[in-house]
Amino acid sequence: MTHPGDALTPTAAAAGGPWCDRCGEATGTGAHEGCAAARALEPPRYCARCRRRMKVQVLPVGWSATCVEHGETRG
Repeated sequence: MTHPGDALTPTAAAAGGPWCDRCGEATGTGAHEGCAAARALEPPRYCARCRRRMKVQVLPVGWSATCVEHGETRG
């Protein structure tokens, strides 16, 4: 189940949630340029809406990340 705004980059996470989807830290604290650069190649590791660690599966054709609260995101 995919919700609008689930696939947020760290810079866009402030619009849909207060957490960086790569490092799990608050988007308002510190610089997340490294997170944004890494997210160009990697799937998210944390839910940007609730900060839960997500179950991530990387496949040859893409990836899926699942938050128990907010559902699945694919890329």
